[in-house]
Formats: sequence, C-alpha cells, structure tokens
Amino acid sequence: MDDTLLNLLKQVDTPTVCNAIEVAQGKRGFNAFTRGTMLASHPEASAMVGYARTAKIAAVMPPDEPPEIIKARRMDYYRHMAEGPRPAITVVEDTDFPHCIGAYWGEINTTVHKGFGVSGALTNGVMRDLGDLPDGFPVVAGSIGPSHGFVHVKEIATTVTIFGLEIADGDLVHADRHGALVIPPEVLPDLEMAIRRLLDTEKLVLDPARKDGFDFDAFEAAWAAFEAART
Repeated sequence: MDDTLLNLLKQVDTPTVCNAIEVAQGKRGFNAFTRGTMLASHPEASAMVGYARTAKIAAVMPPDEPPEIIKARRMDYYRHMAEGPRPAITVVEDTDFPHCIGAYWGEINTTVHKGFGVSGALTNGVMRDLGDLPDGFPVVAGSIGPSHGFVHVKEIATTVTIFGLEIADGDLVHADRHGALVIPPEVLPDLEMAIRRLLDTEKLVLDPARKDGFDFDAFEAAWAAFEAART
C-alpha cells in the first residue's frame, strides 16, 4: 500500500471504502464488514487504517493458568503490538462477548499502544476513561463500562471475530464510527481509482440536490446519470 492510497483511505469513511471495494471488484456483494452498532471513542476522528495485530482476551472470570504464564503472555502481547508492519491497528476479541465486562481499553493501554506507533484499536469488548483517551488513537468498541474485571490475554496473533467479521493477523483493516471492514488484497491496485470514481459518481446526485430549485425533473435526470455510472 503506497502513501497516496494510505492518505486517501484516512480521508474517507468506512462506508465509502465498502462501496469502493465493490467498484473495484465490479460487482455487488462484498461482505467482509462488521454487523451491528459499534461505539467510537472519538466519533469525529478520521478513519483508522492499518494491518491487524490480533489478540483475544477475557475478563469475567479469573485466569485458570499460573500467574507466571499470564504475565509472560502479557509481555508477549505487548511485544507483538510493538512490532510488525505499520500502519497497524490492534484488533482484540473479548471472548466473553456478548457479556463483556472488562474495559481493556482505558487511558493507560491506549497511551501505551499509541506510543508503540499503533493507529487505533478495534474490539468487540469494553472501553472506558472517555475524555482521557489520547488524541490520535481512536477506539471502536462494543460497549462502554467502568471496570477492568479480571482482564487477561488468552491468545496472540490468532484469527479473531469482531461483530461477525473475521480478521486474521496482518489483514488490512479500515474502521471508523460506522464499524470496520477488511480490504481484500487483490483490490489494492484499483482501490484509489475506485474511491475517486465513487466520489465523482455521488456528485452526480449530490451537486444538483444541493442547488436551489431542485425538483423532481432535476432529480430524475441526475438519478439517470448516477445509475448509468454506478456499479
């Protein structure tokens, strides 16, 4: 992924990328996206884009492994997050879902991950410390809560599921307040063109609709042009 495409992906929202992938594929039916309503720590923040650094956690029950195993895995987790290709997004599945109670993403953890150069976090679990999370590190989560419970890392670099979306370690993820998607690697060569084409196509309706005197006749003409140009 070159810098031009990366910068463009940061500037557009996840629904735009979802539609643009279909433009690049030349057909409807792309389905590698989250289902359901997610919450954003910074709703007005730009989209986060990066290669997934995955893990699984749990928090409802105390860990049943020896403390030294849990501590060692925790350090392995942070080492995994500090390494790997950039840009990166931390993607953490809380295996307690849908009964998550452990807010893994608070002021300390977000600040540490930002310091590692990670672009943001995606989780089906819990976030907290809203208002104290660092700028430039958005979190898209399943819920908000006050407690960390018995949160501990269970797996590192395995395939995770976030609101119905399977994400493998290293997948290219785009996420914002609408949710998240995985960008298929085969569309990357055409994705910049597809995004720009999509934005131009939408203007065929949006520009006339924003002008004074817009009526059904103007809509009908604009929609015909839009239909002819869209996937």
